[in-house]
Amino acid sequence: MTVPTHASPDLERLAFQVSPAPQLITGHRRMLDCNEAFARLFGYTREELRGHLTLLLYPSQADYQSIGERSEHWLRNGLGAFYSDERFMQHRNGEVFWARAQGFTLTAEDPFKLMIWHFERLDRQPAPAVQLTPRERQISSHIVNGLTCKEVARQLGISHRTVEVHRARLMKKLQAKNSAELVSRIIFIS
Repeated sequence: MTVPTHASPDLERLAFQVSPAPQLITGHRRMLDCNEAFARLFGYTREELRGHLTLLLYPSQADYQSIGERSEHWLRNGLGAFYSDERFMQHRNGEVFWARAQGFTLTAEDPFKLMIWHFERLDRQPAPAVQLTPRERQISSHIVNGLTCKEVARQLGISHRTVEVHRARLMKKLQAKNSAELVSRIIFIS
């Protein structure tokens, strides 16, 4: 029996589609294609993702912009064709989760022209740049998912007043003036 030296394009395509590793192909930050594992990770079908900007998967425009600037700087300044970070991403149902993203450009002269990405959902929370107590970290993960103090209290089995006290401390530590700013600052403390 002869073993083929390369796989046929159909076989390569099938391998990409059924790979257990969530993978995405982008062109100028627009989703050209993804495999089934990637679509499941974010709660969409492949067809729903194709053609959209990756902005669809970020919790905020600010995250999309800052991560884009950071990764483009890395790739354009000769720091490598490979970029990796940990960041918040957003599921179709609105849940914000922590993920590791690894991207490789196939077009070094124009890094975003064609890239392939691998994403992995992480169960752990990032180490914050400011010192948060374990309870503040726990409460902050619920806040970024849009829960009110009473809803957080019910989920954690504690008093809503306790949640309010911790939320006030988070506002002070993160120097947030309102709820939207608090969510944004929680997202950026990585």
